[in-house]
Amino acid sequence: MEIILKYFPDISEEQKAQFAALYDLYVDWNSKINVISRKDIENLYTHHVLHSLAIAKLIRFTDGTQLMDVGTGGGFPGVPLAILFPKCKFLLVDSIGKKIRVATEVATAIGLKNIQFRHCRAEEVKEKFDFVVSRAVMPLPDLVKIIKKNISKEQHNALPNGLICLKGGNLEGELKPFKKTAEADDLSMFFEEEYFKTKKIVYVLI
Repeated sequence: MEIILKYFPDISEEQKAQFAALYDLYVDWNSKINVISRKDIENLYTHHVLHSLAIAKLIRFTDGTQLMDVGTGGGFPGVPLAILFPKCKFLLVDSIGKKIRVATEVATAIGLKNIQFRHCRAEEVKEKFDFVVSRAVMPLPDLVKIIKKNISKEQHNALPNGLICLKGGNLEGELKPFKKTAEADDLSMFFEEEYFKTKKIVYVLI
């Protein structure tokens, strides 16, 4: 939890309490439904919560921004972002029902009011959003193809509407089709921990 305060020192007491509650909730739910690898659960705050919050280092969403998290799994990056941006609206989507159940239960337990969940494939979502976010769900070209239809034309933020992805590894091939519309930054620009040296944040204008 201290690592969250290290990079986001200005959060409210309610947000601190919500972030602090995540560990016990995820440990408990993970013992019933495996959404985070067993050996990785002790790194919850660095590898999952802070990693999700890297999106907030790229952009501070304005109040009322609508976001969809595709392939949210146990609720990443959507749940941490919904805590950080209580006046934005989030739809978390996953095709695996038991993962959506974990994310729903965690969000309910910490009293998140700005978040909804849907057990479906992203192809089935018809609504429009300012941004789609995701964490290493699928190759970029495939993801862009699926979510293009969901990006609203109305702009409310400093960054134009599009896709924001958290990825690892060599992205050269994935980024090729988006030379003019994408940018990738190393997360080591924002966070000094070893884990982030191989991680990137990718923004694609859509």
